[in-house]
Amino acid sequence: MIAFVAACNKPAPVPLAVTELPTPAARDSLAPNLSVSPDGHVLLSWLEPGADGEFALRFSLHGNEGWSAPQTITTGKDWFVSGADYPSVAFMADGTMVANSLIATNLIAEAYNTNIFMSHDNGATWSAPVSLHRDTKERQHGFVSFVPAPDGHLGAIWLDGRNLSEEAVGDMALLFASIGKDGSITDETTLDPRVCECCQTSAAATADGMIAVYRDRSPDEVRDIWVTRFADGKWSTPAPVAEDGWKIEGCPVNGPAVASNGKNVAVAWLTLVDEKPQVRLALSTDAGQSFGKPIKIDDGNPKGHVDVASLESGEAIVSWVERADQKSELRIRRVESNGSVGPALAVSGAAGVQPDAFPRIKRSGDDLFLTWTASGEQPRVQTASVKLQ
Repeated sequence: MIAFVAACNKPAPVPLAVTELPTPAARDSLAPNLSVSPDGHVLLSWLEPGADGEFALRFSLHGNEGWSAPQTITTGKDWFVSGADYPSVAFMADGTMVANSLIATNLIAEAYNTNIFMSHDNGATWSAPVSLHRDTKERQHGFVSFVPAPDGHLGAIWLDGRNLSEEAVGDMALLFASIGKDGSITDETTLDPRVCECCQTSAAATADGMIAVYRDRSPDEVRDIWVTRFADGKWSTPAPVAEDGWKIEGCPVNGPAVASNGKNVAVAWLTLVDEKPQVRLALSTDAGQSFGKPIKIDDGNPKGHVDVASLESGEAIVSWVERADQKSELRIRRVESNGSVGPALAVSGAAGVQPDAFPRIKRSGDDLFLTWTASGEQPRVQTASVKLQ
């Protein structure tokens, strides 16, 4: 058992133990993701390679007996497969399941589309695919984040390259659309016309409505983390979570993560400080209207690849990948609502994390679930849990 140690002058918290969970994913599986159903069940999704270049998008639900038998959502040979841009499965308020896959249209140009699938019977059957976006250009349409919308629909944000030329000249945009229970896709809106080209997006539902975070791209190539909120029927003018001033000519492929609990919001991200990478966390108590001073999270040599979970107390759990002992290691750290930072806890074991993997975490009640792609000759999706008390 590995425990968080109490911060100075504070009573020691109940120890937190990591429990390894036998994975339902096969060897060579990759691109795992996590979501939580309306009744609190955690869902794991991942990609599994098959014969002749085919891939399957699969999922499993966690229950009292562990992970359920894997089920397949869809298969295909023309997919865009990347550790950085991973499919996901989300839930509407009524339990309707929505999944996405990435369909390659021009691999040389890294162009691909996002298809949406829906299930109204707990994943037993799935609808025919529908394109998330309205344009038909061979450009990038990916890095999708789902978020429950106030009207019961499912919101989706993504990076959209429809304004790029064939030579990739122009601006990547951040778009939003609403997915209805009948599969209709409406209200397509440009949230920001110029953003970083291939950093993950993230979104969450707060007590005041939807919130989205992403890496912006200014005219002089400053790529800090920005936020926009859906309130009073419209999206707010984007604003920086913090002004790091990270100027970089190319995309770092290292997006932010946001989580919320009521009006408590936590945002984690990677930036560069004095020419050194740093993982930071910012907390908000007003549903993301304002954020406190950024808090350093990493142990000195981070790769980034962050995720975050928010607790009712206003505390947050941050996960990131740290370079250590000639491997990449998944670590988590608890941060109290006052900004006090606990010690790091390594959770990925001796094998470490696949270099291009982006581990995910998700909280359900008092349990924190983690998933990552383990490194080694035969990489494989792994899972674990931590009891939060």
